[in-house]
Amino acid sequence: MKAHPTAIIHPKARLACNVTVGPYSVIGEDVEIGEDCEIMSHVVLGGPAKFGKRNRIFPYASIGLDPQDVKYQGERTHLEIGDQNVFREFVTIHRGTAGDGGITRIGSQNLLMAYVHVAHDCQLGDHIIMANGASLAGHVEIGDYAIVGAFCGIHQFTRIGAYSFLGSYTVVNKDILPYSKTSAERPMSVYGANRLGLERIGLTSEDIDELQAAFRILCRSKLNTTQALEKLEKEGIKSSHVRALVDFVKTSVRGVVK
Repeated sequence: MKAHPTAIIHPKARLACNVTVGPYSVIGEDVEIGEDCEIMSHVVLGGPAKFGKRNRIFPYASIGLDPQDVKYQGERTHLEIGDQNVFREFVTIHRGTAGDGGITRIGSQNLLMAYVHVAHDCQLGDHIIMANGASLAGHVEIGDYAIVGAFCGIHQFTRIGAYSFLGSYTVVNKDILPYSKTSAERPMSVYGANRLGLERIGLTSEDIDELQAAFRILCRSKLNTTQALEKLEKEGIKSSHVRALVDFVKTSVRGVVK
């Protein structure tokens, strides 16, 4: 391990032999850091927390500290982080609370830009991008390949669907549909399928056209949500992506942005 002399590492922290720790960083008790991780200067890591391999943590990030929940009474809760994530300057991520499984999870190959906040008990998938200043309240779920724009504010217990694009400055208090492009332009609306993002991850033109047709029925017709789902089911759902969209709506608790 290559640690700067000014770094403070708790005796009960476990670091792989090739981890780099920069000046004035503090690594607390029960923090486990995997191979090839780079911890830059002035980083604070609290535990219990487990980091996978090849994560990069930029200066002044604070990860794994107590949750900002008034119900939290010091109970032992956890943070789990996968591989190859990038956490930029001043990112804050908190451990879970006992009321919801006691764990915050972040997958692999995510980019969290400067000043992003991930609160307690959030569950993030893989290949997610959160732009500068985006903030998650507690218990938020984000699916794979979602993009959350700068300074978005996400209400607790909401879901951001996989492969979706959320425009900057959007305040979210309902679930964001997977595969969608949603923006805070007044009124906040779904602007069809996230075509560019879906093309980048390899969906075919046929897949995207089928999703676009489903979005027209769900978000642009005069049908209410129940009627729109019935229409989609009646017409027959051939695409696995449209099926995922329909299932997401059916399992929503807070309702979805349309």
